[in-house]
Amino acid sequence: MFSFKNSIKKIIAITIGTSLTIASFSAAADESFTKRLVGKAMDLVGVKYRFGGTSPETGLDCSGYVQYVFKSAGVNLPRVSAEMGRTGESVNTGSMKPGDLVFFNTRGFANSHVGIYLGNSMFIHSPRTGRTVSVESMDISYWKTRFTGARRVNNDSFTDNAPKGM
Repeated sequence: MFSFKNSIKKIIAITIGTSLTIASFSAAADESFTKRLVGKAMDLVGVKYRFGGTSPETGLDCSGYVQYVFKSAGVNLPRVSAEMGRTGESVNTGSMKPGDLVFFNTRGFANSHVGIYLGNSMFIHSPRTGRTVSVESMDISYWKTRFTGARRVNNDSFTDNAPKGM
């Protein structure tokens, strides 16, 4: 039986595998972290948006979604997108890798919206009321004109901040 969600997961898995292989032969730990992170992000496709939401059961807003995904991979992030925009290291557009945070101005100020970069100009996010967690292209004019930057956060950046027992 054809499943759009499973097809998207397979495409993203191939994209990430290719990006990680071609971009660099980084440490296995980084690759494992990215695969866990993106896998968890994809598992939440279809979860409804809820302003202020921090749980897949009741709904997630953009920063609640990103925070939840990173926490599942062992990294605690701030709760709101503007604070996330000061976390980790800044990344140039041409250097973005799967798992990087991508930020947009959707409410009149920089970093008012956040998602997770998947590679090949695709990102995953919890967009707005009435929608669900979904994958979109950063090349769509709406996102392209609102893009404010990217940041890289990895499990090494927050070893003291990681939840215990994960």
